[in-house]
Amino acid sequence: MKIEKAEAALSRHYDVVIVGAGIMGAILARRLAENKRRVLLLEAGNGAGLSYDNYSQFLENYYRASAKVPQSPYPENPDAPQPDELTIGLTPPGQEPAPGYFIQRGPLPYRSTYTRYAGGTTLHWLGTSLRMLPEDFRMQSLYGQAQDWPLAYESFSRYYEQAEWELGVSADVEDQSYHGQQFPPGYVYPMHGLPPSLVDQAFAEPLRGQFYELDGQRHPLDVIGTPAARNGIPNPRYNGGKGYQPVGAVGSRAIGHRCMGNTSCVPICPVQAKYNAMKTLVASKHDYVTMVTQCVASRLLLDPDNGRISGVEVKSYDRPNDPAHKVYIARGDIVALCAAPVENAKLMLASGVGNSSGLVGVGIMDHPELLTWGLTQQQVWPFRGPIATSGIEGLRWGDFRSRHASFRIEIGNEGWGWPTGSPGYDVQEFVGQNLWGKQLQRSLIERVTRQVRFGILVEQLPEAGNRVVIDPQYRDPLGNFRPVIHYDVGDYSRAGFAKAREVSNAIFQRCGIADHTTFFPDQPNFSYAGQPFNYQGAGHYMGGHRMGSDRNTSVVDANLCSWDHNNLYLVGCGSMTTSGTSNPTLTGAALSILAAERIHQALGNTQAIATGVSA
Repeated sequence: MKIEKAEAALSRHYDVVIVGAGIMGAILARRLAENKRRVLLLEAGNGAGLSYDNYSQFLENYYRASAKVPQSPYPENPDAPQPDELTIGLTPPGQEPAPGYFIQRGPLPYRSTYTRYAGGTTLHWLGTSLRMLPEDFRMQSLYGQAQDWPLAYESFSRYYEQAEWELGVSADVEDQSYHGQQFPPGYVYPMHGLPPSLVDQAFAEPLRGQFYELDGQRHPLDVIGTPAARNGIPNPRYNGGKGYQPVGAVGSRAIGHRCMGNTSCVPICPVQAKYNAMKTLVASKHDYVTMVTQCVASRLLLDPDNGRISGVEVKSYDRPNDPAHKVYIARGDIVALCAAPVENAKLMLASGVGNSSGLVGVGIMDHPELLTWGLTQQQVWPFRGPIATSGIEGLRWGDFRSRHASFRIEIGNEGWGWPTGSPGYDVQEFVGQNLWGKQLQRSLIERVTRQVRFGILVEQLPEAGNRVVIDPQYRDPLGNFRPVIHYDVGDYSRAGFAKAREVSNAIFQRCGIADHTTFFPDQPNFSYAGQPFNYQGAGHYMGGHRMGSDRNTSVVDANLCSWDHNNLYLVGCGSMTTSGTSNPTLTGAALSILAAERIHQALGNTQAIATGVSA
């Protein structure tokens, strides 16, 4: 990959113009380049992280931040603004916008974020790389909920295998072969599964062989290793015995070949042992991939004669704090939108394209997350190792999904860091009790070394009310639209929260854990059946341009191609039909690989591409 200035790069015509240099755009570009397709990558933010010195500055930002939230290492860029979990206030119609990038209409705030830098949100993701379950693709057929995907796990799984190579996933097949997940004979992950933390082990033994009964079905509570795009021990049996070479840090390949257990995976891996999309960007063929940074796509241009996208209007700026910019047109045979789902939807709405179904921006999803936490009887020493290495997966499936959401339980390894801000919170509390010196030290050791927490990720359906729209009165300094978000947690997911709380209670009781979960009325919350719940955003943007088999009920087809414009592809998690319970990045990466295959095929038969249908 080479980086060029906008004026030079945008003077040429490309096979494919890709909007967004996060994981979806990076994978798509690399795959197309391997087939000698000339690709232009447009990145709204900058490429600072590609320099090891600049990445080190991200680390310094993180160290100095008082609130170590996902965006804390990555400075705000007014010309390519990004959502921030600290600014999620609602803005009722007619009132001045609350601080933040999103205009949040509610009734609840959408709490998740994404990052607009080269490398995208993989700069601060956790690295969890679970596959969706086979039944997740058939929610309508099996449970009468939402829609079925136009894909089946059985045919899609080969893309999962390729994504696991691209991301360098550590896991063991024998752990992951549950509830219909199938692997080819002899298949192994690139690297062995990561060792369980002491926190994991505190749950594993008392839950081994245990079940939770729900509606007459028994759901296993066994603790299972979580697949992670994080460098561990390579499996010599990978790829027919050829093995796998871990990919180190961008700009300093001597480090990052093994996870060092810093417990700061979110927001930043200090050594880049965790995968980020910059690794894919720099691995792309230099002669075929050109990237332009600080270049914001503002509009898709439509050729009214044939219904095809004729170009991408972009605004190129020199300095993040200066709105001065120049306008260019990027041109290619095919245009692929690979930005965050909200950005893809916003761009299409701003352009008035691809929306004959009326579903662009509709049905955005997350995995609203329930946190529960407690104290074990024995010391388990959290804050050593990755933030999460295991989970309890037995409630991801079942007939109950016809009535309420499924969920998975992530076992946290950073004490009460997320729900309460430990250990800083503990220090503050004990000092407030006038504890000092060795008494303070003993109190901290006694509490912090026994802290555990669950992050319970709850399924969310693509509800029509959860959507992205645009409003001409809300624009950023470059004059681009700011997303207006309507969001709620529906009864299907709320009922899942209630059931998840019951399961957490049962597990804590079986494991002898004293529950310290607290409801905070001043934080975003909702009620279900008279019980209040706080919820967190998981950072799992899904939906907004879902795929389907019917152009009237979806935005793209099974090839991720717009129903309305046959040279426009919408790639990544925004095309997911339903959410399941797995963290979506691996599925998005697999969809990118599928899209690369389909786009390459389409380019190979350019003359056969029929005239599209205008929106």
